[in-house]
Amino acid sequence: MVDATGAAGSGASKLLSVWHDLRLPIVLGVTFAYVYWKYCFYQPRATIPKRDGKSRDLKHSASDDEYSDDDHDVVVAHSQKDKEQGRNTLMSAAPDFTELSSTNGSPAALTTSTTPRKTRGAKVFTRHSKIANTQPVPAKSDIYIFYSTLTGTSEKYALHLKSSLSQNSGLSMRDIHVQNLDYLDDLDSYFVSPARSLYNAVYLFVIPSYASESPLDFFIETLKDTYNDFRIDSRPLRNLGGYAVFGIGDREGWDDDMYCYQAMLVDKYLRKLGAPRAFPVGTGNVKGNANDEFEEWISHLSDNLADPVSVSEMIDIGDSDDEEVEDVDEDADGADSLNLSETTSAKDVIDVEDMGVIIENSRISNESTTKKAMVGRDTPTYNALTKQGYTIVGSHSGVKICRWTKSALRGRGSCYKFAFYGIKSHLCMETTPSLSCSNKCVFCWRHGSNPVGTTWRWQVDPPDVILKGALEGHYAKIKQMRGVPGVQAARFAEAFTVRHCALSLVGEPIFYPHINEFVRMLHERGISSFLVCNAQHPEQLKALKQVTQLYVSIDASDKESLRRIDRPLHRDFWERFNQCLDIIRNKTSQRTVFRLTLVKGFNASEVLGYAKLVRQALPCFIEIKGVTYCGTSATTSGQNGTMNGGSKGSLTMANVPFYEEVRDFVLQLNASLKDLGLDYDIATEHAHSCCILIAQNRFKIDGEWYTHIDYARFFELLREGGEFGPMDYIAKSPSWALFGSEQAGFNPEDERVVSKKSKAYKIEQRAI
Repeated sequence: MVDATGAAGSGASKLLSVWHDLRLPIVLGVTFAYVYWKYCFYQPRATIPKRDGKSRDLKHSASDDEYSDDDHDVVVAHSQKDKEQGRNTLMSAAPDFTELSSTNGSPAALTTSTTPRKTRGAKVFTRHSKIANTQPVPAKSDIYIFYSTLTGTSEKYALHLKSSLSQNSGLSMRDIHVQNLDYLDDLDSYFVSPARSLYNAVYLFVIPSYASESPLDFFIETLKDTYNDFRIDSRPLRNLGGYAVFGIGDREGWDDDMYCYQAMLVDKYLRKLGAPRAFPVGTGNVKGNANDEFEEWISHLSDNLADPVSVSEMIDIGDSDDEEVEDVDEDADGADSLNLSETTSAKDVIDVEDMGVIIENSRISNESTTKKAMVGRDTPTYNALTKQGYTIVGSHSGVKICRWTKSALRGRGSCYKFAFYGIKSHLCMETTPSLSCSNKCVFCWRHGSNPVGTTWRWQVDPPDVILKGALEGHYAKIKQMRGVPGVQAARFAEAFTVRHCALSLVGEPIFYPHINEFVRMLHERGISSFLVCNAQHPEQLKALKQVTQLYVSIDASDKESLRRIDRPLHRDFWERFNQCLDIIRNKTSQRTVFRLTLVKGFNASEVLGYAKLVRQALPCFIEIKGVTYCGTSATTSGQNGTMNGGSKGSLTMANVPFYEEVRDFVLQLNASLKDLGLDYDIATEHAHSCCILIAQNRFKIDGEWYTHIDYARFFELLREGGEFGPMDYIAKSPSWALFGSEQAGFNPEDERVVSKKSKAYKIEQRAI
């Protein structure tokens, strides 16, 4: 008996010991099983309203069997009332666009409905909406063209739009429906609770402008009420394949703020309801070239619809009226690309003259297989750069669009390069063939996240591969801007033809072993080249061939300041720096530029030292720019000491000079240059970039500055093959870009936007 009791006690002790050892996994396992069952198998029942006033249960399921399209009838034809008024719904040929007729005699039947609106959209629960969103959408996406009209003009435009899209080979397989919003019996089935048959459909709108009340007002109020109704899904149109709006109006009879305002409202509320914008809003002036503007809009719209970005790739825009776009990380491999030149196939006959190029590409390819990648996928460097909005090209290159490109697309101004040299920002690609740098500057945009080195020890990608990847990555970033409010359709279309390339971004472009081949390929495509270097690679600088404009960053005037600001990796950095200045002096065939970045508390007081460096190199131009604050960086900590106005080892807003301080520095530098007998003067400015340009007086002809570039002439000189210099392809600077002008370098054709926060901050700082 004692033995039995002892055995029982021993068994209980062992069981208790096992429980103590395994209790945590057991508890976690049971919890996981419950959660899995709760959210994957258990599905509550909800009710949806039926047309007969009764309700029935709806079980949320991955199957579509219980979703009846009878609950969401789709009207795909004009009403009988429309037919009785003699409106045509089909058109065999493009309509003959005529001038808009007057709105007199509008039919009484088109008055706005005043009956209470009935909401039939069911509230979508978050958990189950995720299940619904993962359902497959129809592979075939129909196109619905909606219009509103009192005089019949918008109907003609809508029918012409249908005819044009039907003739597009990429859209010929889609069903295209034309709907009159004025006679649409059930707006809810399209804009509140769309049936599953409308998932991935494309909505196109032709919207007129009326000063008097019209049925269009009821449609806009419907969209507005749907957005503000808390009882139903706030984004019911998120499953559409896209939408686009074209507005018709009279620019002469309306103020700029009211021109095509109803089209703008439709675009605004469709986006707020979750619909992805497929193409920017287009407008047509009936007292101008409305027909031509409509044809151009259709042309670009057709191209986008034939090769669209999926809904998941669209930028998600917030609900505020002043919407801004954030950089979206996107793999360039999945983005749409242009049809760039392909390599010669094995079946083609190879010309003897092409053998040298083929052998060179083969040699570069062999180099790539023996060394490691500079920026490998899934490495911390790759992740850091892509998080900052870069598209990594190959193993050592990158591309990114800057905020000025986005600004130019929205008609809000280009960067200082437009005022100084005539570069429109939406036509400029900012890229680098080498993400590695030989400096670790305290004001670096990338906060030290890019690789560094003094010699090239990585794989080498062929220049044609880099150029193709850079263009594809750039165009993919541009394509993301299609859903941004305010993007101008014309500029958006122009942006897909790059005309300028800024070889700066980050890293050291001249460090790339085949930089000359890369620049030559740019020029062959009619793309100008603006190359920036840090004056640390004299051999590569000396071997550099013709570029459109050559920059050298001059961040300090003496050895100690350069060590403290640029933190170069070369031990002989000062000797290299001076060698590069001597090379710049001898490159008389190049347009050369000194770029001075002023960091308050670091180098903003070394006026005479900078003037002596200018005397040594004699560059054509001198750019003086205030540093751009990109956030506090841990990489600036350490031996740098305490900066004026900032904490030890960190760059703060206190180190960013105001434009007035930059201007004072420029006036002092210009006076010092004259004291040294140098023939320079202040030419142009761009206050919005906090940047001013000093130029040699030879660019001032008959009292007029010629700092802009004649790009057509530059490429013509390249094709001729002879020697030419910077004075051979100059162009006159516009009056609004001149130093001291009222516009201060801002193009008056663009819209200047100053945020309240920025304005308040500047007032506060000046008061201090």
